Amino acid sequence: FVQSNGAEMDYDIGGFYKDKVVFLTGATGFMGKVMIEKLLRSTDVKRIYAMVRSKRGHNLQERLQLWQKEEVFKVLLSSKPEALQRVQFIAGDCCEPDLGIREEDRRLLCAEVHIVIHGAATVRFDEALHKALAINTRATRLMLQLAKEMKHLESYLHISTAFSNCVISDIEEKFYPEHLPCSADKVLALSEMVNSKVLDNMSAGLMGSFPNTYIFTKALAEDIVLKESGSLPVSICRPNMIMPADKEPIVGWIDNMYGPIAFAYGAARGVLRVACVNIDAHCNFVPVDYASNLAIAIIWETSKRKSQCQQPAIYAIGNASNPMTNSRFQDAVRNCRTQFPMTNMLWYPYVLNVTSMWTYYFLAFFLHSLPGYALDLVLRVVGRKPQFGKIYKKINDSMKLLQHFFHNTFRFDMKNTYRLRELMSPEDRITYNFDINSLDWDKYMNKSLRAMRFYVAKEVDTPESIAKGKKLMLRL
Repeated sequence: FVQSNGAEMDYDIGGFYKDKVVFLTGATGFMGKVMIEKLLRSTDVKRIYAMVRSKRGHNLQERLQLWQKEEVFKVLLSSKPEALQRVQFIAGDCCEPDLGIREEDRRLLCAEVHIVIHGAATVRFDEALHKALAINTRATRLMLQLAKEMKHLESYLHISTAFSNCVISDIEEKFYPEHLPCSADKVLALSEMVNSKVLDNMSAGLMGSFPNTYIFTKALAEDIVLKESGSLPVSICRPNMIMPADKEPIVGWIDNMYGPIAFAYGAARGVLRVACVNIDAHCNFVPVDYASNLAIAIIWETSKRKSQCQQPAIYAIGNASNPMTNSRFQDAVRNCRTQFPMTNMLWYPYVLNVTSMWTYYFLAFFLHSLPGYALDLVLRVVGRKPQFGKIYKKINDSMKLLQHFFHNTFRFDMKNTYRLRELMSPEDRITYNFDINSLDWDKYMNKSLRAMRFYVAKEVDTPESIAKGKKLMLRL
């Protein structure tokens, strides 16, 4: 196996990670947990330092012990019961100066760490600009500064998003500083000069054509990596919208309700009844285990060119060559109502599609707001806390925020990702699989939505439970 410059690549990814020390941010997030699980299960890493925010009244060691009971680590602990002893939490906060890391912990990281994975981010599309800028952009600068002090650093991976440059539809694996209204250093300098309220009021002017603060601040973070990584061995991973696991560590595992899964959950419960979506547009998904495997492989490849002075490489992963449309996604959601309906449906599960937000708001008033207010009135009468007004406001706000992605098709170049897979051994291509072109989306959606019923809706996956859901659906 050789690189394009003729240099030999190490044959084995697992061998590269043996006895390595990893520092990871975003460890308690969806992808962070999957990466930690895979590293512990498939490699002999010496230690993983995971930066987590301190919580009042919660000891870091006690929080780590809670991972012993989490479903995501079940397979790992069945084969390696002591695996989590290789994980050590380090207190830190992306909003704080110097990442909120204590001086003694900073010295420890600088003396021991070989690999840095910066995945911490706020993924809320409606996050206040000052907060998104602190977590997604300024923390990227601070992480690079910390990495430059690490004596044994071999590879640094920045987790971005495939949509960091979604102001255009054809996105290559390269930097796009020309699309930023102003550079990252200027925006960060401005944030130091004005208070949070003033900065937030300037959001629209600063973001230009970027659709939300998340995308904008992730684009700024890439600008920081481009201009401030220097001679560090750095690469960027750009995953699409991250979905439940295809196979690892558990089929369909998910621990959140973001993006497409939130849409599917709302529809399956009969709460979401109208949507503003272009059914012909492509939806861009990637299973979390594919994104995690790609990240692990990128780190291996990046370490091989650490002595070469070159621009950070970018690797994207999405379903560009194996597309799935919004229509196909909605068909999968409709299928789940007949195969494994939920037992706590509010109304009969269906979603009426429209293409205009004005039409959406009109129909949502009758299909969402009025029924929601009526249910809240009933809840008040029986002495319970109203909830449906807030739920439907959140749905309406989310529908507006997602219009840019529901109505446009984005095409992602993946040449670097394809090249990376070619550099891997046949064994590693299986162990660290990210060949999304071979994924059967219909089968994947079926098992993901069934798992959503278990992990998100907290319903037991038994024939009796499914029969109960079917009985309720007939009644509705």
